Amino acid sequence: MDIFVGSLPFKLKESELKEMFEVYGEVVSAKIILDKITRQNKGFGFVEMPNDEEAKKAIAGLDNSEVLGRTIVVNKSEQKFKTSVKEKSNNKGRYKSKEY
Repeated sequence: MDIFVGSLPFKLKESELKEMFEVYGEVVSAKIILDKITRQNKGFGFVEMPNDEEAKKAIAGLDNSEVLGRTIVVNKSEQKFKTSVKEKSNNKGRYKSKEY
């Protein structure tokens, strides 16, 4: 299960995030999202746990808990896929976007 973790302290490291979730079970990956330009922690990340029951326990146990003085938000990550396909609208070479 993919888990969203928000309101993370800016000083938290990925290894620390992973350790927090390993208390509840196996963690495949833990990723804190960084700003592309400044390389600063953006305050949220994602954790992947292969066992759904362990993931649900981690969510219940860690949501609204305090980490380095901040109350974090933990919930199931919502996958949002947006695919845009260009298709030719007529013979004049114009294209229109179509979302699925």
